Amino acid sequence: MHTLLTVAFISLAASMNDPGADAAGPWIELIGPKDLGPWRQPQGDWTLASEVSIDSKDPQRLVWKAGTAAAVNGPQGKTKNLISTQEFGDVEAHVEFMIPRGSNSGVYLMGRYEVQICDSYNAVPYAYPGGECGGIYPRWIDNQAVEGHSPRVNASLPPGQWQTFDVVFRAPRFDAGGKKTRNAAFVKVMHNGKLIHENVEVAGPTRAATYNDEKPTGPLMLQGDHGPVAYRSVRIRPL
Repeated sequence: MHTLLTVAFISLAASMNDPGADAAGPWIELIGPKDLGPWRQPQGDWTLASEVSIDSKDPQRLVWKAGTAAAVNGPQGKTKNLISTQEFGDVEAHVEFMIPRGSNSGVYLMGRYEVQICDSYNAVPYAYPGGECGGIYPRWIDNQAVEGHSPRVNASLPPGQWQTFDVVFRAPRFDAGGKKTRNAAFVKVMHNGKLIHENVEVAGPTRAATYNDEKPTGPLMLQGDHGPVAYRSVRIRPL
């Protein structure tokens, strides 16, 4: 699947005459078999775990065993966001996550553009487009949600199961003077192996972004302040 996603991005990039469109960097493990070293300090209550599951006494919480395979956002289920030390532009990203019932988180490309995580299993339509799990979250202008994008299908699994996002993302483009010449875009987003977005542009940072400006590169951000969540096998590579 990673190969197919990469080919899709390369074909699009080549059509835009982007230099280096035929090159992809190595995978960079951000949460894997090591530690939280790839993430900026302070890291709040994020802790490493081996096994994660829903608390049998409270379906809205997670429990875990100590280890190094996953990262959990602490006993309160609410702490600081994780922000990668390394910054990226055009990328392919793979993220695995788990939430309990009713929880909420998000994956922010460049710290600015969110793919929403929430409990959407058998859920009714959200109050506004992009609020569903897998949605490209809206921007927030004049107290209004604008430019949100709902997923094509609801691919959510039940709470307590590991789920995956596979994303091919194109960073915004700027001229020599720093003026933006092209919006950022989610070239392709897969949720649990199902296509949920293709060639969706975002005109600016989505709500609750780390930064409100736009630049050629930025960090990956995992939201930790909205509810209990665990992440594992988070990896990214430049395209």
